[in-house]
Amino acid sequence: MTIDRSVLMFAGVMVLLSVALTAWVSQWFVLFTLFIGVNLIQSSVTGFCPAVTVFRALGAKPGCAFK
Repeated sequence: MTIDRSVLMFAGVMVLLSVALTAWVSQWFVLFTLFIGVNLIQSSVTGFCPAVTVFRALGAKPGCAFK
């Protein structure tokens, strides 16, 4: 799996997790959902994503989006 696909998978899982936590645990977890959205927007504008650093360190193959 490439870094690009890993980041997309991670973002999707985090969004689903945050929505589930908001629905079943506390309404305050909506802030986690907002943080994820802001991080996605920031990474699309700047090209920097903190998750890429982690996946790169774990040895994921490079993709075309994050070089």
